[in-house]
Amino acid sequence: MADRPQLRLIVYDIASDRRRRKVVALLEPRAARVQESVFEARLSQAQLTRLRVKLEAVIAPEDSLRIYTVPDAALRRCHIQGGPMLADGARFWLI
Repeated sequence: MADRPQLRLIVYDIASDRRRRKVVALLEPRAARVQESVFEARLSQAQLTRLRVKLEAVIAPEDSLRIYTVPDAALRRCHIQGGPMLADGARFWLI
């Protein structure tokens, strides 16, 4: 199976302003910010792995970082209300 991009929901709670800024700097070029600590991105597994390595180098044990993969079949059940457009023009808002 090809390593095709899938929707990834990246959520974090980071206590340190400095570490949080570093995480945001890693995410902003690759993902759309949909809430203060929530990003959405279409990433292949290889892209996600590379991003995770970079993120894990920044976060501390007391931080929380979660990455959820949203299967394509589940996107039909997602409700969209406002929010930014993803880089490929698709709109997703998970509630």
